[in-house]
Amino acid sequence: MPEFLNPAEAEFWVGVGLLVFLGIVIFVAKAPQAIAATLDARTAVIQADLDEAARIREEAQRLLASLKIERAEAEAQAKEMLAAAQEQARLFEIEAKAKLEESLKRRQLLAERKIANAEAQAQAEVKAAAADLAAQMAEDVLVKRLAGAKTDPLIDVAISQLGSKLQ
Repeated sequence: MPEFLNPAEAEFWVGVGLLVFLGIVIFVAKAPQAIAATLDARTAVIQADLDEAARIREEAQRLLASLKIERAEAEAQAKEMLAAAQEQARLFEIEAKAKLEESLKRRQLLAERKIANAEAQAQAEVKAAAADLAAQMAEDVLVKRLAGAKTDPLIDVAISQLGSKLQ
């Protein structure tokens, strides 16, 4: 019998181990394919996750750009509204000043008319008082002059009417 078939020899056990190893490798030859398939599947899942993350990132960047544009538009609109409000406030101020000046002019004219009316009334009252006083004095003078003379009824009537005709 050849020596390599003797179980007492180390070469025998090396040969048996080699045969077992080859058997396992042949039997399990599908293991590398299964491992490769599992790794490929895992790679596909990871790639899908990366693609999804890239898509979400691009969407977020578009959304951010859109929000920046909207913010800029909102700021521009706010500036326009503020400018319009300031312009309108300035116009209201000008209008209010004009109305106030017009009101003051009307009040001044009204006060001047009242003063003029009061002056005219005072002058009329002074003239009336002066006329009454002059008539009274004339009546007194005539009464004294005619007191010594005989009284004439026509002169007495004329003297009594003299005060009312001088006014």
